[in-house]
Amino acid sequence: MKGEVGGVPSLRSRALSAALAASGGRRPLASAEAVRTRVAQSARRPASHLPPRSLGRVADVSRTFVGAWPVYDVSPPGDESAAQVLYVHGGGYVGELARPHWALVRNLVTRARARVVVPAYVLAPRGTADRTVPVAADLLSGLIASGGAGGTVLLGDGAGAGLALAAAQRLRERTGAQPSRIVLVSPWLDVTMSRPEQAEIGAPDREGLREAGRLYAGTLPPDDPRVSPLYGSFAGLAPMAVFGGSRDVLAADGRELLRRARAAGVEVEFHEARGLPHGYPLLPVPEGRAARERIVELVRSAADL
Repeated sequence: MKGEVGGVPSLRSRALSAALAASGGRRPLASAEAVRTRVAQSARRPASHLPPRSLGRVADVSRTFVGAWPVYDVSPPGDESAAQVLYVHGGGYVGELARPHWALVRNLVTRARARVVVPAYVLAPRGTADRTVPVAADLLSGLIASGGAGGTVLLGDGAGAGLALAAAQRLRERTGAQPSRIVLVSPWLDVTMSRPEQAEIGAPDREGLREAGRLYAGTLPPDDPRVSPLYGSFAGLAPMAVFGGSRDVLAADGRELLRRARAAGVEVEFHEARGLPHGYPLLPVPEGRAARERIVELVRSAADL
């Protein structure tokens, strides 16, 4: 399934897109300098990754540690979950879990009745791909092995989608195991940012993302599949669903993923919303709500795969 979602973007989404464009250099990944500033500030005063207190009113929330990673377990209270989700958050590998991420987790718990496991992985430049991908693959492996009648869904947005896909590729290489489904929202899959159409959509963001990608790559080349899973093999991966906006500088990654995955025989459900920006399924706009409803449906149906 491939489709462009909707026709003219809603009034609310157009207003939000205009506000994001007007923010210019104030965006945290708007330039290489902005990324370096953010990393320096985080080193002095790390941002909180704690879930909002309100989440505890609708879910059971606990925290464990996997090595240096705090890992949150969020489940429907007093109710066996219908599925389990490993959710890997975005933020260009330099940004912590934030309210929009936790809002998505809340939606999955309350609407899909899912147990959601949320790692607060170590950010770049301390957390580099050679260290981060194996830990994420271990988490995914453990979640799949723990079973669950509702199946296991691997979900990521932005940079988290890149880490999620790299972890799925790593796990396939180790054991051949896969989750029931992989769901990727505005995926960042190639940190080289080398596609010509990216310069047309967002030249400043392109330079900021390239710098963030360099920090995440560490000593690895930027086209190593652990850093940029678009260059890895897609054979044997789980069925995928991909959501992106046509006004996202990362839209090209989603389109190339569709081509490569289908060429490898992977089932892909592809949604591209016309005129929408990066991460639109996490935004409070009509198109975002429709995308979240589809993600809920995909999580609910994981047991049928």
